[in-house]
Amino acid sequence: MPLTATELLAILRQRWGASYDLQIRRRAGRLYFQVMWAYLEQQSFPFTEEEYLARLEQLVEQLNGFGVGDEVLEWLSSTKDKPRLGKALSFPLPDQGRLSEFLL
Repeated sequence: MPLTATELLAILRQRWGASYDLQIRRRAGRLYFQVMWAYLEQQSFPFTEEEYLARLEQLVEQLNGFGVGDEVLEWLSSTKDKPRLGKALSFPLPDQGRLSEFLL
């Protein structure tokens, strides 16, 4: 089954008690799923709840398109690290054959 934004948000809140900003970044010819240190519940967070949820939906669509939703959920459930100020958690997305289409 494809990953859902609700599922992703639930695991963030369960693991760390906050709705962390999530991003997909390209670095050194690879794509990484990153859990950033900023989170929705912070007063200084740059997005409204609606904007955050819309971004989360887009991110989930990308992850499902890449075919890596299960791997991301497994990593989020098992990582021992926690996001810290100035240091994002990074998970190199496993190449399912489609990721290379998105790298130029």
